[in-house]
Amino acid sequence: MDDTFDREKVVDCMFDPITSSILAELEDGEKECSFLAEKSSISESEVSERLSYLLDHGFIFKNSNNGKSIFSANTEKLTQIVENSDTFNATIEGLEKMDSYLN
Repeated sequence: MDDTFDREKVVDCMFDPITSSILAELEDGEKECSFLAEKSSISESEVSERLSYLLDHGFIFKNSNNGKSIFSANTEKLTQIVENSDTFNATIEGLEKMDSYLN
């Protein structure tokens, strides 16, 4: 596992609508790939593909149990990337501006 990663790519992965729904499922603990695929209405191979960059850099863990792939999140590492991201701060500011226009 390499500690060097593209922070922007990680944030992009995390905020992709489908990947973020998968990550939300992992907040409660580890889940089988088949469960994540069913919840996201995508194939198991696409779940693995969407999580591959996060897996490669230790944001997500993958284990096998009786031939089934089990994913879990490194919530501490995921939280740190969001809290320390300029992209995240800019996104929040953009949402706040949009909210002020709508109100």
